[in-house]
Amino acid sequence: MGEPVSGLERVRSSVRPLAEGPLTPAILIALAALGWWWSARMAAQMSTGHSVATGMTPMSISFVAFVAGWVAMMGAMMFPAILPVVLTFRRASQQGRVAPTAVFVAGYLLVWSAVGVPSFFAWHWLRGPIAADAPWAARLAGGVFVVAAAYQLSPLKSACLRHCRTPMSFFIRQRHDLRRASGAALAGTTHGLLCLGCCWALMAILVAVGTMNIVWMVALAAMIFVEKVTPRGELIARLVSVLLVVLGLSLVIHPALLGRLT
Repeated sequence: MGEPVSGLERVRSSVRPLAEGPLTPAILIALAALGWWWSARMAAQMSTGHSVATGMTPMSISFVAFVAGWVAMMGAMMFPAILPVVLTFRRASQQGRVAPTAVFVAGYLLVWSAVGVPSFFAWHWLRGPIAADAPWAARLAGGVFVVAAAYQLSPLKSACLRHCRTPMSFFIRQRHDLRRASGAALAGTTHGLLCLGCCWALMAILVAVGTMNIVWMVALAAMIFVEKVTPRGELIARLVSVLLVVLGLSLVIHPALLGRLT
């Protein structure tokens, strides 16, 4: 079988123009569009008091239905931002040097599916107080905004963001055998964890304001995309922290503001 091929050799040698793999971006964009459609539909149904997935009231929505909606939401928000790393893997897969791209993406989605578990319990706990405009829920949301603002400036956020912004560097550091499905899935999981390291605080905001809030989904998805894809992503991440801390302190001082934000 020969010597194991390093991540650098497997991926760097297979980089070709983006036009060589047009199907993968189309699929990811289609999945993101489907996720946005499903999330918007769920948000509309839940705002009227019923879940589109189950017909139940929001407080009795099933765990499975919530996680399914959460994964759709994460796909909607994250797929555009992870397109560069997926395209890099795709180009290597076309050369037969790594496993199919779908395996890598599945490993990535596994991480965000797991995050849906604690998010369900947090959502179930907060949904009623948020709907009732409870001041403590607004102040808690304000605290989440402030924590997210602080995390935007942390070394861990910067380190995770650098990995997400440089797909080739990410693959160079991989020690898994990407030719095997297990290795590709582990690489996808690793990238998912790095993505989680970038975005967990922003996702906490989404839960704090009621989870299925389409306006906040769009705003946070735009922040994530700009951070990860644009040339000044790290600077944008720092500027976002200023906005978050202003919103957070405003909620702590004026809890009634949460109703306007949600």
